[in-house]
Amino acid sequence: MNHSLQDAFRIARDEGRKALLPFLMSGHPTPGTFVQNLRQAAAYADVIEVGVPFSDPLADGPVIQHAAEVALRNCTTLGSTLQALALREPGPPVVLMLSINQVLARGMQRFVAQAAEAGVSGAIIPDLPFEEAADVRAQCKRHGLSLIAMLAPTTPPGRMADILRQAQGFAYLISVAGVTGTREGFAAETAEYIRDARKLSPVPVCVGFGISKPQHIHELSENADGFIVGSALIRGIDEGRSAGDVLEPLHAACRHAAHNRPLTTGAKS
Repeated sequence: MNHSLQDAFRIARDEGRKALLPFLMSGHPTPGTFVQNLRQAAAYADVIEVGVPFSDPLADGPVIQHAAEVALRNCTTLGSTLQALALREPGPPVVLMLSINQVLARGMQRFVAQAAEAGVSGAIIPDLPFEEAADVRAQCKRHGLSLIAMLAPTTPPGRMADILRQAQGFAYLISVAGVTGTREGFAAETAEYIRDARKLSPVPVCVGFGISKPQHIHELSENADGFIVGSALIRGIDEGRSAGDVLEPLHAACRHAAHNRPLTTGAKS
């Protein structure tokens, strides 16, 4: 049986660690190895994000753009992604990352119903503005899915409060005003931005974009509840490393990061 998002963060909190959320691109580098990597990542992940390849990048850096191109050449679609997820072994909850165009092309009600049937726990739709998300959020809630909110360092305080008031599952905090990709470190303003979001959020806050080293987790662990690892994992896979090899030191960093503030207990799954 797959855990809910609420259970996943509760377990991490009870075990005294930060949550780890690896990102994999569906169909990359092949449909078969994607399934193998999904299985390997499950041993280290509290939540797994699965990207559905799309022809127009959504804040993706070169590593994830290339993974999407490879997956598209492998004829990966939203339908084939849902089929693969429906057949996966029980494990951590899966959240899809995709474009609103992919949702609308399939039909919103059909997408949400099929995602729920495939065991998906939520969706991240980066190009769906918060002000236009009410219908999708309601459809997701009706089928037990969470529409994951995204925030950036440039999000004004008032809008941040409005977005977090409606947050479900967890909040995705983009660490920098830019695209995905590995970085050496983060500005002092990043920690302040995470702290401000943490004060307002009724759900766990997870940081993504640029998380590639254990030191990044230690650097930002004071107010973050979880860490999203995308480009570093995809690059490792492209270099021939296993998902486990890439994730093990990051998982260890999540275990050892001090919990200065507890994970939220009231997250909606």
